[in-house]
Amino acid sequence: MTAVKFELGADGIAVVTLDMPGRSMNVLNDELMGPYAEVLSKIETDPAVKGVVLTSGKKEFLAGADLENVYKITDPQVAFDLAEAFKGLLRRMEKCTKPFVAALNGTALGGGLELALACNHRIALNNPKAKFGLPEVKLGLLPGGGGTQRLPRIVGIQESLQLMTQGTELRVEQALKKGILNDTADTLEELISKARAWCVANQVAQQPWDVKGFKFPGGDSKHPAIAQLWAIAPSMANAKAYGNYPALNHIASCVFEGGITDIDTGLKVESRYFAACVLSQESKNMMNTLWFQLNAIKKGQSRPSAPAKSQVKKLGILGAGMMGAGIAYVSAKVGIEVVLIDATQEAADKGKAYSTNLLDKAIAKKRSTPEKKDALLSLITASTDYSKLEGADLVIEAVFEDRGVKAEVTAKAEAVIPASAVFASNTSTLPITGLAQASKRPKQFIGLHFFSPVDKMPLVEIICGKDTDDETLAKGFDYVQQIGKTPIVVNDSRGFFTSRVFGTYLMEGAAMVGEGVHPRSIEMAGLEAGMPMPPLAIHDEVSLSLSILIENQTRKDMEAAGQTFPEHPGSKVMRAIAEKHGRIGKKAGKGYYDYTPTGKTLWPGINQEFPLAKEQPSSQEIQDRLMYIQANEAAKCLQEKVLRTVADGNIGSIFGLGFAPFTGGMLQFINAKGLPQFVKRCEELAAKYGERFKPASMLVELAAQGKQLEDVLN
Repeated sequence: MTAVKFELGADGIAVVTLDMPGRSMNVLNDELMGPYAEVLSKIETDPAVKGVVLTSGKKEFLAGADLENVYKITDPQVAFDLAEAFKGLLRRMEKCTKPFVAALNGTALGGGLELALACNHRIALNNPKAKFGLPEVKLGLLPGGGGTQRLPRIVGIQESLQLMTQGTELRVEQALKKGILNDTADTLEELISKARAWCVANQVAQQPWDVKGFKFPGGDSKHPAIAQLWAIAPSMANAKAYGNYPALNHIASCVFEGGITDIDTGLKVESRYFAACVLSQESKNMMNTLWFQLNAIKKGQSRPSAPAKSQVKKLGILGAGMMGAGIAYVSAKVGIEVVLIDATQEAADKGKAYSTNLLDKAIAKKRSTPEKKDALLSLITASTDYSKLEGADLVIEAVFEDRGVKAEVTAKAEAVIPASAVFASNTSTLPITGLAQASKRPKQFIGLHFFSPVDKMPLVEIICGKDTDDETLAKGFDYVQQIGKTPIVVNDSRGFFTSRVFGTYLMEGAAMVGEGVHPRSIEMAGLEAGMPMPPLAIHDEVSLSLSILIENQTRKDMEAAGQTFPEHPGSKVMRAIAEKHGRIGKKAGKGYYDYTPTGKTLWPGINQEFPLAKEQPSSQEIQDRLMYIQANEAAKCLQEKVLRTVADGNIGSIFGLGFAPFTGGMLQFINAKGLPQFVKRCEELAAKYGERFKPASMLVELAAQGKQLEDVLN
């Protein structure tokens, strides 16, 4: 079977169908491009072929480059040649003068869209799930198949820069509005028919950029309006990136240089920048984690294989606060019947109103309709009556972080729900094994730790208690995927993985305040290191009072078990600000920051309570403290088998905590630094700031053996 099918119609129009055997999606590699090159030679030389309709035999058009091949490249010449070979085919299409129409039956991203942009006309099936874009930047790459040259020549420099630097994926109507698509069709038959008709009507075709006198929409790079853009574009691109994503600058350079040259020179320039991206450490990190490891998780590497796939039909949620309300919304959104329970009807109704508010905003933005809103809300029952949980497949407890309260609602729910139902806790720190002691069936007890706000955060951390069985884990995993979230699976421990490592970031920031480091320096270093929010600001978001509550509970539990609670130097800072000054965080309008309707500013009193030191550390020193403390704690979680896989650690740290994506996650951060170098730096930090920086013993042993973390664990 060939990957490319060629059918010549009586009208002289050839339908070329991309359909790689044995794959669910078409990808750009030799297996596809080899046969395509042969078909292209036939098109160029056979006078019977008057035009070409390019389409796909798969559900989607073309997914893009084969990243396995790209990831392995270590020679810039190989990367350059790869890009040039693909673009050589596209230029042959454009120069043969016969019309090419892309009949896009589904998604065309990356190289898939670049192939379509080299066609003279693009028609898409009105498929609500289809997406169009050049999202390579999300993996540290740039569009290397001509995207940085053709897109600006189609939609203009400013628009294309925005789309490529943000990696935007457009729906059919958005792509049509921007001019990336030229037309749409409602059925596959109409799609091919319209494409044929365009070919017949345009027997000689030429791309606009190959016509003498071509002008960029909105102006080329020298145009006064665009020249102003170049004055601010680099600073805009790096406003949040802080130079951590070289692909952003490389994309801008491609577009700028292409805007002062002809198309062929621009394409060659792009290939050079593409090679620079492919070989960058940032791209290797991001491809490894956000492609290979993420796909392994999505395919169920952490799910027990024996239990059959399941779906939740009825869900019970105990606690209608922010978390419970968010879980109700994302569950009802995929058609699950939800019973949302709280102690009072008023509280339960307020929880349901959270969904109403989200849906009203979606309707205002034309992302939903009143009919869809009514349908979703009809699936959520707000109540105080536990008997309404009868028939639930799954119950998620999302009440206050107090063992007594959790035990009480567990007993009430288990008195009603079926024997086969799974009971889950949304606790962020309390060990699942301990909470399961309140259950009559600890084998069916599991942790499902959501992140706030639930409707936006993509991760759910699944925690297995000592007695949690495979059937329960499989059901929990399937539910998380059912609601469109990414599951990571960890073993039981205080704080599990995400809360445990997240706490180190918050407390290190607090510790530095106590040492007299300028709060503004701490905050800027957090952002420059690639974190989505700096440590003091995010501590305010979480609330200092919650951190104190968790610390008190942890101390109590450890002392009851005959263990010594480890005092953290950040604790005295947190407690002084929260307890002495009553500044418990954003929810109270005051914490490390003062909050007003116009914004937030650091509280001046911090430096009165903790005077600034005469000698201030460098930004790099602060960044190292904030990043190494988290990565080292992740390694300890792996060593203690709290983390089951490297992939769970990397994906969990990026999707759950926003840990600098360009590093590929906490464990990839260690790999990229090099184990000996990471261990050495941890030892230096431990000597200066305390035992909490002491490198995980597993890392010390592997470094001594000359091994990398990935050598034994990936």
